[in-house]
Amino acid sequence: MTKNGKGFDRGAWVVGGGTMIGLGVGFFFITTSIFAFIASLLIGIGAGLLVAALLPSSRA
Repeated sequence: MTKNGKGFDRGAWVVGGGTMIGLGVGFFFITTSIFAFIASLLIGIGAGLLVAALLPSSRA
């Protein structure tokens, strides 16, 4: 919980986590191709958005 009584937005954390995973995977491909690096970053963002959409809403 935050100080104002509202919970954390888990969707934003999931998208950020997917971005970081895509970035980490992209570093393995950066020596091969810059396009593979960008593609892995976009796949990470897309996967994070997909998981965030599937998370149950905690709003009452």
